[in-house]
Amino acid sequence: MNEAVATTASVPDKQDFIRQIVRDDLASGKHAVVRTRFPPEPNGYLHIGHAKSICLNFGVAGENGGLCNLRFDDTNPAKEDLEYVEAIKDDVHWLGFEYAELRHASDYFEVFYRSALKLIGDGKAYVCDLSADEVRQYRGTLTEPGRNSPWRDRSVAENLDLFQRMRAGEFPDGARTLRARIDMASGNINLRDPAIYRIRHVSHQNTGNAWPIYPMYDYAHCISDAVEGITHSLCTLEFEDHRPLYDWCIDHIDLAAHRELWQPLLGAGLDTPVSRPRQIEFSRLNISYTVMSKRKLMALVQDGLVSGWDDPRMPTLQGLRRRGYTPGALRLLADRVGISKQNSMTDFAVLEGCIREDLDSRAPRRMGVVDPVRLVIDNLDPALAETLVFANHPKDPSLGTRAVHFSPELWIEREDFMEVPVKGFHRLVPGGEVRLRGVGIVKCERVDKDGERIIALHCTLDPATRAGLPGADRKVKGTIHWVCARHAVPAELRLYDRLFMVPDPDDEDGGKTYRDHLNPESVRVVRGYVEPAAAAAAPEDRCQFERLGYFVADRRDHAPTAPVFNRTVGLRDSWARGAPA
Repeated sequence: MNEAVATTASVPDKQDFIRQIVRDDLASGKHAVVRTRFPPEPNGYLHIGHAKSICLNFGVAGENGGLCNLRFDDTNPAKEDLEYVEAIKDDVHWLGFEYAELRHASDYFEVFYRSALKLIGDGKAYVCDLSADEVRQYRGTLTEPGRNSPWRDRSVAENLDLFQRMRAGEFPDGARTLRARIDMASGNINLRDPAIYRIRHVSHQNTGNAWPIYPMYDYAHCISDAVEGITHSLCTLEFEDHRPLYDWCIDHIDLAAHRELWQPLLGAGLDTPVSRPRQIEFSRLNISYTVMSKRKLMALVQDGLVSGWDDPRMPTLQGLRRRGYTPGALRLLADRVGISKQNSMTDFAVLEGCIREDLDSRAPRRMGVVDPVRLVIDNLDPALAETLVFANHPKDPSLGTRAVHFSPELWIEREDFMEVPVKGFHRLVPGGEVRLRGVGIVKCERVDKDGERIIALHCTLDPATRAGLPGADRKVKGTIHWVCARHAVPAELRLYDRLFMVPDPDDEDGGKTYRDHLNPESVRVVRGYVEPAAAAAAPEDRCQFERLGYFVADRRDHAPTAPVFNRTVGLRDSWARGAPA
């Protein structure tokens, strides 16, 4: 199944405060071209929360004829890996977006260093010898001001000398930091002389061992935005308190006024108009029944509580993709959640509704049986072999038809028969009738059992109710699906459900942690049967198994001779009353 590609055409009906700011800036002439960026740190796999940011940054640029870069904020090499880099690039493309340019914060390491030298020369940064613990002690609290570092009044000459020696690798990890000189009494703790460089003798994925010092995120991020000509720096609300530091760095480094310091360092392809970007914050995406902390997701993987980052129960984009979620469903979710300043929790059912809506109109229908029991039609010739014609989609003739084998021995769902029926059960019962999808009406005449286990249901088919005959319209209350036993393909069916049993696994009231809320029924692997047309699916092809739900051929393990299908979502919300499926 081909993935839908996101369009960059104008979408005038999208209304939110960020898009209005961008439109106003364009209308006023403040910016001629909108430039945004998606700036992940490559220290883990992207999750569904990142999808909202991707859709916003690429969407705002595309809707206004602008450009969006993918930039890796690779300033902490100890936690970063090329595996994550490749996965992130794959995720962005899978969602349907193309970045204007691929950038890295490490592209600008020399620019960061020259800018730091300028801050030192202007008396706005100093080398500090306090340890990390001492810095925390000196910082103060939300109600008490901090105290000046004993090293705050070093001379410019001494600071330049020490910083250049830090760059030369003379000092061990953690021995010194370069801090901005701002205001230790500020009500915003982020402005209490924040560190902008630390010593780390660790190899970098792009620069190798060239740098024993690395810039801090808050310092590197704003300079990267400015150098790339970013007009609107869109980020989540936790960075709102960091915005004054973002603006302070932009104002005091003044890249536009000192272009000669850094422009020659950028090289071909990186020459963009320097900007004074505006940081705008929006609420992050929070979804019930999941966790999205990278630390917690990594712990789930490392402790073997899931099978990996692409486990279909994980909220990572790789996991959602393997589960069968589509780019269109995630873009639809981003639109429905919207952009605001108000943090809120989105119900997992909204996400499930998006994938149902996206697949309902285009997923081909197939027949499969999860928990099979044999049904034998005794009044047909055992050698009978027919080929029936079924539509691939009940509402879309353009999707064509397929041949479905039929014989007197079928597999049906075990739950479609009840020996002692409960009130309201309208499927097969002893002496009762039910319609076999596309075949006709059968009556259960006998039940073969081995102890309590049902081995086979013996039925008779009313020949007058076969398709195309006058009796085909005879009414019965139930219709069930089936798979021809003679041509059925054995398949592994992985029935996935929500990873956690409670809406807020992060709630630690009562002494429980998110681990205590793991759903023991989040995956159930069964052996069933599918029709040959389903088995022939390519990896990542999706379908609706009639009456069972939406499934996807596993992207790693599926083969036509040994099919493996993952359940994406059921046909209806089975958690509506607070109980697992």
